[in-house]
Amino acid sequence: MGAKRQRIIDQGPSFYGNSPGSSFMYTAPPPPYSYVSQPPPFPVVRLRGLPFDCTEADMIEFFHGLDIVDVLFVHRNGNFTGEAFCVFGYPLQVDFALQKNRQNMGRRYVEVFRSKRQEYYKAIANEVADARGGSPRRSAPRAKSSDEAKEPAEHTGILRLRGLPFSAGKDDIIEFFKDFELSEDAIHIVLNSKGRSSGEAFVEFADAEDSKAAMAKDRMTLGSRYIELFPSFPEEMDDAISRGR
Repeated sequence: MGAKRQRIIDQGPSFYGNSPGSSFMYTAPPPPYSYVSQPPPFPVVRLRGLPFDCTEADMIEFFHGLDIVDVLFVHRNGNFTGEAFCVFGYPLQVDFALQKNRQNMGRRYVEVFRSKRQEYYKAIANEVADARGGSPRRSAPRAKSSDEAKEPAEHTGILRLRGLPFSAGKDDIIEFFKDFELSEDAIHIVLNSKGRSSGEAFVEFADAEDSKAAMAKDRMTLGSRYIELFPSFPEEMDDAISRGR
């Protein structure tokens, strides 16, 4: 099973067959369009004016109560532009997301616009191309100084993954590392304080040689999102997992 972003691309409108769950908090009149004779619109909005230290967790909090499938921060020449795309689970949620237009995130008010599938895909392509050119994915403050030195870091058989889609599960990570023998018990997805995926995970390989070989997957894509890999060690993994409990 691929990442949620890839499933959106592959499956199209059939992805929207279910209705929102109990976390759907907003109340608003139904949208003015009908899905009877045409496929539902792609549920994506574009945001402008975001704080330059904005993270995915900030976006989840900003759109609290809505089902976020993906967040894509927009960069130019390796620098965050203050713009992002946010994909929701259902077309109706776009209307509720638009109610957040000109509301504050931190000290900055954020503009929220309706967007299109093509604009989102174009932004993905630009980010992937930028990543392959060596530019950073985002300028989030959570990066650690040890991240800058992936090699010659000593391999212990553990890799840390960063940049995972929120919806990525253990089966997605197993598929990402399909050239290696991995069990679900060897994969540890890190949760934030609210019990949601933080976009990071740790993978225990059979030995240090396997983890070193797996570094060839660094900055390759899971779905349409590139994943950063870092050599890690048991203490770092245990600490990250315990913080999310």
